[in-house]
Amino acid sequence: MPPYELEVPRKDARPLLVEVPHAGLAVPEAVTDELVAPPEAIVRDADIYVDKLYGQAPEAGATLLYATVSRYVVDLNRASDDVDAATVSDHPAPAGVQPRGVVWRSTTDGRPVLTRPLTYERLLARLEHYYTPYHATLERTLAELRERFGYAILLAGHSMPSMGRSLHADPGARRADVVPGSRGGTTCDPRVLDLVDAHFSEAGLSVRHDDPYKGGFSTTHYGRPRERWHAVQIELNRGLYVDEASGQPKEPEFGQLSALLQRLVEKLAQLDLS
Repeated sequence: MPPYELEVPRKDARPLLVEVPHAGLAVPEAVTDELVAPPEAIVRDADIYVDKLYGQAPEAGATLLYATVSRYVVDLNRASDDVDAATVSDHPAPAGVQPRGVVWRSTTDGRPVLTRPLTYERLLARLEHYYTPYHATLERTLAELRERFGYAILLAGHSMPSMGRSLHADPGARRADVVPGSRGGTTCDPRVLDLVDAHFSEAGLSVRHDDPYKGGFSTTHYGRPRERWHAVQIELNRGLYVDEASGQPKEPEFGQLSALLQRLVEKLAQLDLS
């Protein structure tokens, strides 16, 4: 099973890469015996349909990279060593302290994901088959864009529950419509954030930077403005486009949000940071 899909620009290429690491739902047969989480939990903890929301990005000259496997298999927005001893019992040097690192052992509402702790060997197999190929492609694409255009912009597309869940940092809190994450403005040129902020604000949506998400691994790792890599994470309130109880898209809201995101992609693709 391919762990990701890469769609190249369908018109003149621009220095923009849209990545969606959490929309995948597939669970490869090789790991099914290690998972106990039910299908509805897999859907509930996915950034459901975000790959579809950005599906027309290549029409604006952007490259689109999205994962096909569930984040319960491997979380592509975590560091490869973000794992705790309760998740991988024989890990020689666990660096993580949470149950939802590069491999999740608990859902966001506290239910178990794993049937048992992974062995270090099984963790390495997951990284080799799903994590490493994705990030190798992401980094190679950014490098190629920078080589061609002098810089590259990474838009990390995510979605979030409309309210914080019990194990989130903001349980019960109602969230903004859009949360750009940039680690306090350190992962990209200010012009990128200004464009993002103005785009959503002018559309009548509420925007709150870095709250409750400041940007995960991709934003932090690839957001290197001094090296001409600019990264911003965009969290969309799931209530904008999906019925959170059923997981089904809402219309016309889904189409309207997709069109709004396409206009954002078009603006970012034309933003000159040279």
